[in-house]
Amino acid sequence: MSGQPIPTTSYLQEGAGPRAWFTTTDHKRIAWLYFISLTVFFFLGGAFAVMMRIELVTPAGDLVSDDVYNRLFTLHGIIMVWFFLVPSIPATLGNFLLPLMIGARDLAFPRLNLASWYVFIFGSLFALAAVVGGGVDTGWTFYTPLSTLYANGYVSTAALGVFIVGFSTIMTGINFIVTVHKLRAPGLTWFRLPIFVWTLYATSLVMVLATPVLAASLILIVLERVFGIGIFNPDLGGDPLLFQHLFWFYSHPAVYIMILPGMGVVSEVLPCFSRRPLFGYKAVALSSMAIAVFGFLVWGHHMFVSGQSTYAGLVFSFLSFCVAIPSAIKVFNWSLTLRKGEISFETPMLYALFFLALFTFGGLAGLFLAALAVDVHVHDTYFVIAHFHYIMVGGMVTAYMAGLHFWWPKITGRMYSEIWGRVAAAAMFIGFNLTFFPQYVLGYDGMPRRYHTYPPEFQFWNVLSSAGAVVLAVGYLLPLLYLGRSLFRGKSAPDNPWSATGLEWQTASPPPPHNFERMPQVSRPAYDYPMKGLEHERYSPHREGAS
Repeated sequence: MSGQPIPTTSYLQEGAGPRAWFTTTDHKRIAWLYFISLTVFFFLGGAFAVMMRIELVTPAGDLVSDDVYNRLFTLHGIIMVWFFLVPSIPATLGNFLLPLMIGARDLAFPRLNLASWYVFIFGSLFALAAVVGGGVDTGWTFYTPLSTLYANGYVSTAALGVFIVGFSTIMTGINFIVTVHKLRAPGLTWFRLPIFVWTLYATSLVMVLATPVLAASLILIVLERVFGIGIFNPDLGGDPLLFQHLFWFYSHPAVYIMILPGMGVVSEVLPCFSRRPLFGYKAVALSSMAIAVFGFLVWGHHMFVSGQSTYAGLVFSFLSFCVAIPSAIKVFNWSLTLRKGEISFETPMLYALFFLALFTFGGLAGLFLAALAVDVHVHDTYFVIAHFHYIMVGGMVTAYMAGLHFWWPKITGRMYSEIWGRVAAAAMFIGFNLTFFPQYVLGYDGMPRRYHTYPPEFQFWNVLSSAGAVVLAVGYLLPLLYLGRSLFRGKSAPDNPWSATGLEWQTASPPPPHNFERMPQVSRPAYDYPMKGLEHERYSPHREGAS
């Protein structure tokens, strides 16, 4: 891949002041708008989680009432799932990097991109209104009849917030799909694309096809609450299980909206820091598409105890085992990429390796939940909570941190403290396992989720989990500090500090407003790494004196 001469002015220097930022159509600046917004929601949702873990230190409900506890875990779930996890990597790293990775000047629809952020903010205001108004106590799944007959009056507000944000998700998905189809640089064929682009493409398809189902489900809840229409209420001829089918038809694909981009990030980081091409490139690329397809077929495994047909349960169980196959292909190929590699343990690589461990462990637990007999035993227990968080937090958030550290020099033109980066990664890994591994034990022993009181025999594991949450919080707060400091005092970053391949590394750090002065010409695959020992010298923070 050949780079082109570029102007010296970066996208950060062109046009200052709030007006320039809030009216920008530059995908890189819009990524920053999303990044700041999502960071606020991440720590807001995390604060609710910390309050829950403090409550669970003792068996008695002596910090908050049962009703307040219900509102805490509901708001934690709503904010973290729809206002952080779903948009996190696509709206930030995807927005910033997709045009750079395919040699484009911007996304296909720059104004639609900006509009998606404004729609996201408008929808998030409804969620914040629900927080200020007193919260929601349905759980993040809005299950009926609780959400239609018994829950507090802010359910409609929160549901409308998620509904509106869904339009932002669809806008982003459409933009990415068209961009990948229409704006690739000459020579950048489908099987020369970086895996991160493949996963963004697969994710976008799921966004566009699945999100309308969620939107329709939430509107039906609001209509039933406001107008008393009998959609889910059996007394009026409705069916409460209809909502579960609609909700999980979206929400299981949504799991892959969250995790697929993280898989793409790891597929970029591992080859770079092992100095080897990605093993089985085509298999990894096609497995991303296979995961997106299978994701639409397995929603019923969330409903094994809902009274659905035994035969339907068997089919959904079989399909749930099948969806593990493309995920396993990725894990095996990542592992073989590391084999005989010249591995270096910079911060992005640590996060990527931690992702590999946590995602694999969480995925294996998913096989237990796919088995009918085991699922009946652990359904609605902390076992499910642990599995979900091993995939979403141990997997997606860890991959997000890997990508953020990997591309931070490109995004900002600044290097961060490598020492503090490694400390934060270690704190995250240790804190995460201390927090969520005990919950596997709690769930298998029978502790139900969503309870704010519990028998005393469960206290040891709950205390251990709450202590781990403190360490995990430190692991997430540290990057906020040293990355923020690097913006003002970090050493200037080289254009390619990691000796990585890919078009995004062939332009300046930070990039110019239109990415490339002339369209690049691509003549080789994305993972065409030099032979070991022959790559050019890489950036060393110790040699350069970076803090």
